[in-house]
Amino acid sequence: MADSGIPGGDVATPAEHLNIKVTDNNNEVFFKIKRSTQLKKLMDAFCDRQGKDASTVRFLFDGTRVRPEDTPDTLEMADGDTLEVHQEQIGGC
Repeated sequence: MADSGIPGGDVATPAEHLNIKVTDNNNEVFFKIKRSTQLKKLMDAFCDRQGKDASTVRFLFDGTRVRPEDTPDTLEMADGDTLEVHQEQIGGC
């Protein structure tokens, strides 16, 4: 029998880097990060660029709050996904 020419184990692997959009509805910033990078780096970089204090905002992905130790892999993010930034709201009676 002839070789089929299909290499064994040729499975599409996800790209090592992702392009992630971060928006606060006024500004959009694009970041290229590794799948294993903690999102704290991205969150801090966004706050630095926008002049915001990281403790005054929260980041959401698909409606779920993002923790600093999360990574794109743990959140199952794909290339082109968006993180939303909202003002932290405290209190209420």
